[in-house]
Amino acid sequence: MANQSPEDAAIEHLRALIRIPTVSRADESQVDAAAFAEFRAELARLYPRVHTLELAVVAGGSLLFRWPGRGLGDPSVLMAHYDVVPADEPGWTHDAFGGELLGAGAEQRIWGRGAIDDKGMLCCILEAVETALAEGVAPASDIYLSFGHNEETQGAGAEAIVALLASRGIRCGLVIDEGGAIVEGLLPGVEGPIAMIGLSEKGIAGVELIAEKQGGHAATPAPNGATAVLARAILRLEAHPSRAVLPEPSIAMLEAASGRASGARGWLYRHARALRWPLARVLARSGPEQAAVVRTTRAVTRLSGSAGDNVLAERAAAMVNVRIATGSTVERAVADIRAVVGDGIRVRLVYGSDPPPVSRREGPAWDALTRAIAEVFPRTIPSPYIMIQASDARHFTRISDSVYRFLPFDLTLEERESLHAIDESIRVSTYLDGIRFFRRLVELL
Repeated sequence: MANQSPEDAAIEHLRALIRIPTVSRADESQVDAAAFAEFRAELARLYPRVHTLELAVVAGGSLLFRWPGRGLGDPSVLMAHYDVVPADEPGWTHDAFGGELLGAGAEQRIWGRGAIDDKGMLCCILEAVETALAEGVAPASDIYLSFGHNEETQGAGAEAIVALLASRGIRCGLVIDEGGAIVEGLLPGVEGPIAMIGLSEKGIAGVELIAEKQGGHAATPAPNGATAVLARAILRLEAHPSRAVLPEPSIAMLEAASGRASGARGWLYRHARALRWPLARVLARSGPEQAAVVRTTRAVTRLSGSAGDNVLAERAAAMVNVRIATGSTVERAVADIRAVVGDGIRVRLVYGSDPPPVSRREGPAWDALTRAIAEVFPRTIPSPYIMIQASDARHFTRISDSVYRFLPFDLTLEERESLHAIDESIRVSTYLDGIRFFRRLVELL
């Protein structure tokens, strides 16, 4: 609409892109390729100036734009992904792919899968660059926009983009991808908002637990069948979590937060380095988010048994999603699982990657990022941390030592819990702040 404000246009752009169901699936034959093609066409329609930039379509769907700079420094990369996880769960309050705009004032929200993860961030980047191009802004150094199409299924697109940049001899001064948000209440006793900047992220592995026993008719079950053996192994895993540890970025996180914590907790956080082991144990008992920060986690996500209701399983299997703490490795995580589940269970590594290197916490890239945060979110303290999820950013550590995972959204616990779950939504005010953040960041690069 001709009289539409820039903010209203930005809202409608995100709603339009949420309506296109770009769902990633492990079985690529089940992916709706037409939806991904429609999404790319809609991007070109909504962001015409961005599409005047040099564009490479990589690995069948990932997008790499180059915004030429004045040649005054190393290039930067602003990242997001446009694929989403399925929305098959029952109980959505609003259509998962409806892009509905509901509410008023501070609670006006855009609903739908991808609102936060990660079409919201993608739109923030594009809105900021589109308006900067319209105003004739020329960054000091080249800026690449990297938009993956299969991040939710291990990120082959982002890996191919990194290979392309590496083949051109390009090393990047700043890479920013989704990651930690602006949160409150994450650390016990800490008041006020903290911008959680991921200096690294956990490694990831898929480990299959397999129990094999003689089958037969379900009318004559024998004790210690395959399902029972597997069930006991799963319970042992839950009863014996990995050891809690406090790696260097987590120590820096507690030290950064110490000014917002009073009394005994403030003292503990200020002395986190000397008290790393007792603090790790305290955080491990403080809740799921806090525990995930300090240990390798293991979650059983899929189970399989026999093919019939009246058939004893000859093979029962469980898939364990493992998120590997900084300082550990895939090999060590698998060995720990073998030690816990014991005899009678075959442990098979399906896939895995070690935690990536920890990025720098100083230098021009860090300074630009933290300055943009301070200017757009003035009440917020920037803090390093280890991202507990996996992201496309891990591939970029091959060509940069300043890879940061930060989502410039002020997210409540409820909003964080909606990621990969029902009723994902974003407050309009949060989304608009994200656009302002990226606009300021590109001015600083």
